[in-house]
Amino acid sequence: MRRTRYGTDRGLSARMMGTLFGIGLLYVILASLLIALGFSAIFILAISGGLLFAQWWFSDTLAMKSMRAVVVTPEQAPQLHALVDRICAMADMDKPRVGIADSDAPNAFATGRSPSRSVIVVTTGLLKRLDQEELEGVLAHELSHVAHRDVTVMTVASFTAILAGFMARSVMWSSLGRNRDQNTAIIIVVVMVVSVLVYFISFILMRALSRYRELGADRGAALLTGRPSALARALQKISGDMASIPTRDLRQMEPVSSFAFAPAFAKGRGFSLESIMSTHPSLEKRLEQLAKISTELGGR
Repeated sequence: MRRTRYGTDRGLSARMMGTLFGIGLLYVILASLLIALGFSAIFILAISGGLLFAQWWFSDTLAMKSMRAVVVTPEQAPQLHALVDRICAMADMDKPRVGIADSDAPNAFATGRSPSRSVIVVTTGLLKRLDQEELEGVLAHELSHVAHRDVTVMTVASFTAILAGFMARSVMWSSLGRNRDQNTAIIIVVVMVVSVLVYFISFILMRALSRYRELGADRGAALLTGRPSALARALQKISGDMASIPTRDLRQMEPVSSFAFAPAFAKGRGFSLESIMSTHPSLEKRLEQLAKISTELGGR
């Protein structure tokens, strides 16, 4: 893995490894149960491998299509490309593809199966609301995700939850689901319960990683650009404008919510079930971290 000037985020690396280990363990438990109940090991491995490969390989294409985003050239968006070029030069990293999504929701996201296949997307709503320093902060945040490869880890880690849901539906619609034998009914209940548990635990692990990686990207962007206050202003502008955005534009962001710079729908403050389920830390927590970094850098 190529080193960049974003540096190594040991906390993020440890959490990514822990999440992947936990997700892998859940997959082994689910697969072992299905095999023990008589399901074909070849079928389970084939379905698992196919789903994982498809999700990893087509992650950028699916995200771009869900947002109706298009890749733009330097000739089509010279100022945007110039900012990305500048940040990549500061970070000593390869430049990803650059895309624009026609949406009034001010946001951005990065996706892709690897740094060489990554794409950073901004919405038209973001471009018209932020000044150059604020936009640079947001772009540096998204490029931090690419540099630390947490985009790839998030894509792969969501695999077990998808597999659990697929297996539960397969059992319900298979011949087992139509069989009224008592033993078969017990098998269906066991598979459904385990699938739900695997999905829920995977969901919680993913959400915890997602919240931490957002703080990590804020920190990386603030330190790289040396202007945490610009990133803080961008966060405040985006959060303040969300209430005036048409619901259809906010709904359009939902498929990429875990990868977006800011959540389309704000969650509650403090420790609550809603905050545990959130993909992003609270605005207050992000601003507090940026304020501390600003103090460390001399108030910039």
